[in-house]
Amino acid sequence: MENVIVFVEVSKNEQEIILALIDEKYHAQIHFFEQCINANNAELASQATLLCTFIHSCIDENTLLKLPHLKAIITRSTGSDHIDIEACKKRNIAVANVPSYGQNTVAEYTFTLILALARRIKPMIERLCRGEFNRDGLKGFDLFGKTIGVIGTGKIGSHVVLIARGFGMEVLCYARQEDPDIVKLPHVKYVSLETLLSKSDIVTLHVPANPSTFHLINKSNISLMKSSAMLINTARGNVVETEAIVEQLSLKNLQGGVGLDTFESEDIWIEEKYLKNDTLSAQDLQKAMLVFSTLRSSNVILSPHNAYNTQEALERIIAISIENINSFLQRGVFITPL
Repeated sequence: MENVIVFVEVSKNEQEIILALIDEKYHAQIHFFEQCINANNAELASQATLLCTFIHSCIDENTLLKLPHLKAIITRSTGSDHIDIEACKKRNIAVANVPSYGQNTVAEYTFTLILALARRIKPMIERLCRGEFNRDGLKGFDLFGKTIGVIGTGKIGSHVVLIARGFGMEVLCYARQEDPDIVKLPHVKYVSLETLLSKSDIVTLHVPANPSTFHLINKSNISLMKSSAMLINTARGNVVETEAIVEQLSLKNLQGGVGLDTFESEDIWIEEKYLKNDTLSAQDLQKAMLVFSTLRSSNVILSPHNAYNTQEALERIIAISIENINSFLQRGVFITPL
């Protein structure tokens, strides 16, 4: 059987970029779908030998059962928690990701959220939209001299450290493995998670989603944070327990604000069709509603998993994904395998 390449979750603009990058001899075998894929609509890609997906698809056991010809999956993301890697291994399906495309992109967005919260941008804009022009209640705070806790010092986290030092911040880091280059920086040191949470004015997460990071920030340890602290998550939703944030806000803690680009059950919000999905659990719906309840707070900013979303980063993502596809078609191996 000849290779059939199926791209899902691709916009019209992305389709044009893909066709410009991939070898023309494969054009007749390429199929594009703008929607994401899961067990309910996997028939769209039933002939696929290669599947190129993004984070809102769900490639689990049930989905794979409907993709009998599949040889390889390429996810246009660093994270792979939307793919059942073990199920793929059992079926000899190779999986690749894009391990490095936006360390500066996501790090910059992290500081977008930090600065927006520190300078009270959300209530300011809401007030101006109502025609009110005054500064009452809009007093912010400087980043200079503050302590930021960076959880995870991989490619993105290490870039956050560099930006923080540019602001003149003290930096505490927590990671499974220390980065020797980070250790050499002045005013930067690795500490335990408990110390980081208790000493930081701002805590920001940059870890992958896996069993060891599930609810890394939870009801037990979030209480260690200063009442004036700020919490930022541009990593993955389930590394922070939703109920923990809601509880702390109800106790008037996290006064520095909460910035979430990703959160538990975010797909219910991001993809309208999920609202019509009768397989949603009551727990998922509850978590989504809990997050929704935080929007009433003037010091909470939510965004729709948008940290990666710049023209430059998207072009890098597609370019690396196409390199993976070309490599697999030509040599049977990926350049960035999982």
